[in-house]
Amino acid sequence: MSTDLFNLTGKRALVTGSSQGIGLALARGLAAAGADIILNGRDEAKLKAAAESLGAKHLLAFDATDHEVVRKAVDTFEAETGAIDILVNNAGMQHRAPLEEFPADAFEQLLRTNISTVFNVGQAVARHMIKRGAGKIINIASVQTALARPGIAPYTATKGAVGNLTKGMATDWAKYGLQCNAIAPGYFDTPLNAALVADADFTTWLEKRTPAGRWGKVDELVGACIFLSSSASSFVNGHVLYVDGGLTASL
Repeated sequence: MSTDLFNLTGKRALVTGSSQGIGLALARGLAAAGADIILNGRDEAKLKAAAESLGAKHLLAFDATDHEVVRKAVDTFEAETGAIDILVNNAGMQHRAPLEEFPADAFEQLLRTNISTVFNVGQAVARHMIKRGAGKIINIASVQTALARPGIAPYTATKGAVGNLTKGMATDWAKYGLQCNAIAPGYFDTPLNAALVADADFTTWLEKRTPAGRWGKVDELVGACIFLSSSASSFVNGHVLYVDGGLTASL
């Protein structure tokens, strides 16, 4: 099979939450496949540092939880710079607490950060993709799209919603030439999981629970992202691709 199927030269990709962790790794991988990267986040200093490390030309420092701000930022970029061909909805957060004690404000923040951002940026970018009759949207889901663990019930709810919103995007937008899919990472060594990585008991549990026997490395998500961003996935739509070392396949 020709590697041209995975070549992203001439494509422009917006990755939300891309100043660190999974978002930065995916941006770096897409750039290596030829894509022109647009970095996004709320912290301009972090964004500039990430841009320097990647040699990225485009920065969009908007708050993805604000629908109107997102729409204006995307519309302005499309008008002044050009098309966004690929969107990776990666912005997200975690908050851990027993469900019976979970703060209401933290629950609302999880909803805004993990679900509303996918809707806000997805809708703003898709409106332009629909006019062109082509586009790739990749939402970052989680093993918690399918499974739950104690202390993160609201996070689990948000990632379940991301999985179903992905299916809804595909159902509404496939007829316009868009492919909308999700990547569901297992447990990866990222800033979001820093507390778990530092917990020796949790790491021991994870190594026994995961058939691969280890934490994932963020670079191991890049191949899935390139596949879903490229012409190789031209008939893949509404799919949630688990990249989890076999965790969801095994009891």
